[in-house]
Amino acid sequence: MRTMFETPSEVAAAIGVRVRTRRLGMGWSQAEAAERAGVAYRTWRRMETEGKASIDDLVRAAIALRCEQDLKTLFPEPAAMTMDALLERQQREAGSASKRLRSPRRPK
Repeated sequence: MRTMFETPSEVAAAIGVRVRTRRLGMGWSQAEAAERAGVAYRTWRRMETEGKASIDDLVRAAIALRCEQDLKTLFPEPAAMTMDALLERQQREAGSASKRLRSPRRPK
């Protein structure tokens, strides 16, 4: 039975496997993927085989592999602990949504 908690090395290795699986699914060699991502071939190979990469290299890989939208969900905001905190968050979100919907003012 697998434990619920994984070590950082296990998580990194699993990400490396997913990067490799995605790359192969796109029909790319490691060299082609590295070039598309703008990282060194050695860096790409290490990312896949050892799960080691900088955050910048991982982001570049995600963009090249068309997975960048998934990075936005990596660290979700924690759940509100009180009703007041929930209401405050909803007001903040409603305010930022209305700002996005407003069209820019035209100069007179």
